[in-house]
Amino acid sequence: MSLIELKGVSKTFPPTRKGGEPVHAVRDVDLSIESGEIVGIVGYSGAGKSTLVRLVNALEPTTSGSLLVDGTDLTTLRERQLQKVRLDIGMIFQQFNLLGSRTVWGNVAYPLEVAKVPKAEQQQRISDLLHFVGLADKAHAWPEELSGGQKQRVGIARALATSPKILLADEATSALDPETTVDVLRLLKKVNAELGITIVVITHEMEVVKSIADRVVVMEEGRVVEHGDVFDIFSRPAHPATQRFVATLVDDVPDAAALEALRRRHPGRLVTLSFLDESVSQSAVFAELIRRGIEFELVFGGIEDVRGRTFGHLTVELRGDASAVDEAIAAVGALVETREVA
Repeated sequence: MSLIELKGVSKTFPPTRKGGEPVHAVRDVDLSIESGEIVGIVGYSGAGKSTLVRLVNALEPTTSGSLLVDGTDLTTLRERQLQKVRLDIGMIFQQFNLLGSRTVWGNVAYPLEVAKVPKAEQQQRISDLLHFVGLADKAHAWPEELSGGQKQRVGIARALATSPKILLADEATSALDPETTVDVLRLLKKVNAELGITIVVITHEMEVVKSIADRVVVMEEGRVVEHGDVFDIFSRPAHPATQRFVATLVDDVPDAAALEALRRRHPGRLVTLSFLDESVSQSAVFAELIRRGIEFELVFGGIEDVRGRTFGHLTVELRGDASAVDEAIAAVGALVETREVA
């Protein structure tokens, strides 16, 4: 049984103005998330990803469909029952949402107080969590005294206070600089690996998905338009929305402007080689060109590493006798995907 399972889930909000149209934020979503996974949900502004998260933690009721968390259909529960379910779902936010009137210790204590955890148990739990996130020395500091990265670490500790099975991270690194983002993502991976907590990351940054997620879900206009293993999605994006996201990180085929610039410098034939099968090495492909006496030069693209697996798209300029180049392209095409771009 999946830890989180959505079946035909939709969420429609009433019109924002008189005579306006209802807002269909989430449309007929089917999605399963297994225990122990890290899943990235990506989409541009208005895609519905943040609304989807609010459905999962029962902060918003679904309009239709069923939403099961650990086998319990949230759509059938009353508010008091939902409060108990939310103890199993931690949440971290883009703007940290720390209580300025409480110290770091007090912020982590807050959900334990709400859950009426005994005082002695609270003390041990808070101490353990602050050591876990690397902030034991900041226990009595105030939020205003912390850096952005430290604030997010407090947010993570607070989200873990009630020992949840699920951690939802809504744009949790968007307000952080790149170096701090790396540190926070490393901590989230530690949460997943050492505590076994399932993590759902909501983001518009594919770099975040690439570095942390096992699977990725792409949303557009409230719908899930593509989902799958991160490596598969990055190496072979099918939907236009996914292709736009992946293009922010992965150089595929040069666009018109890049192609025009390449053409001025490289008069030979330009061919893109797509290395999507890890069993075929670059050296094997280039050896085939050398064996046939074809001169070549790498002019565009690169190789990407996704969770220890590599793929890439390399555009090369081929020079030589026209028929020999044709034969070389055909031979290389038997090893990797090829596309002549000019």
